[in-house]
Amino acid sequence: MIEVSNIHSHYGKSHVLHGVSFDLKEGELVCLLGRNGVGKSTTLKSIMGMVRPSHGGIRFEGQELVGMRPHQIARLGVGYVPEERRIFRSLTVHENLLIGMKQVKNGGVPREPWTVDRVYSVFPRLKERCGNKGIHLSGGEQQMLTVARTLMGNPKLILVDEPTEGLAPLIVKDVLEMLSAVRKAGVTILMVEQNFKAAVKVADRFYIMSKGLMVFQGDMPALMAAEEVRRNYLEV
Repeated sequence: MIEVSNIHSHYGKSHVLHGVSFDLKEGELVCLLGRNGVGKSTTLKSIMGMVRPSHGGIRFEGQELVGMRPHQIARLGVGYVPEERRIFRSLTVHENLLIGMKQVKNGGVPREPWTVDRVYSVFPRLKERCGNKGIHLSGGEQQMLTVARTLMGNPKLILVDEPTEGLAPLIVKDVLEMLSAVRKAGVTILMVEQNFKAAVKVADRFYIMSKGLMVFQGDMPALMAAEEVRRNYLEV
């Protein structure tokens, strides 16, 4: 579905990504792991067009994304869930969802498009809170709303940045179940995460980053066998 090839990205003179390459297949939930500051979020922003790589390519369903603006990439079927969530705190859950609706180019809409009713069927807690303003939601509910609002744009792929950051363990469980439900609904997911114990509960494959480079890729058995890699590059 998406192939990232040898991308280099900068913030001003700071060289953050040093030739990052990886891929996702349709229907996967892939997790990008690593300690804070190694380039995980920059990788997502590079895919989304928020940071423009100085070198390399990013192909989504055969189309080159480098050089496109974020709104153009979104219209191709890529959704972005930022770490900061960025819900509209003064609006209700229902109003936040309506704002998430966007036009998608021909071929970008899935067979079963996301509607408010479909969102409520996958996120029953949001249906219960549909009249509540964003400011009155818990952290976990805000995270659910951010993902649900992104789905209203009918993405084929969503990029999710640190979905469990700052959440209590019980709420983390709810968020992970929510992401699994989204994947089962046919959406491919690339998730950035520092919480190793959370990531291994939901992901199909794993990439580990260190200092702007990929230092590991593999499935669960391979990751569990790579004890030295986990010790050197992860907070477990």
